[in-house]
Amino acid sequence: MAKRVHQPREDAEFDFILRMSGVPVLAYFIGTWPKAIEPCRAMDLVVGGVADEYAGRLTAVRADITRCPAATGRYGITGAPSCVLLKEGEAVAHGTGTMTATEIRELLDAHL
Repeated sequence: MAKRVHQPREDAEFDFILRMSGVPVLAYFIGTWPKAIEPCRAMDLVVGGVADEYAGRLTAVRADITRCPAATGRYGITGAPSCVLLKEGEAVAHGTGTMTATEIRELLDAHL
């Protein structure tokens, strides 16, 4: 996991990161049930690399669906992994399922 990816332990910490970031936030939601573990681990590597590339222009947050249920509901997350690009707390783009670095970069470049 890249050092640039925040891992909130609860909704309050997730919201704090959003308020304090000062730049758009790429939040990716992970699950800990058996079918979600491997795809979410794959996303850890991808998002970590993209977070390093976009340092200073983006904050990356890895949110566990079970630990951040309010954020999960607020952004309409129904499965894991899922990505949401947030600007000032508002969702501007979504991605569902395992995404490649290229797909994430395209999503970011279209909305940053």
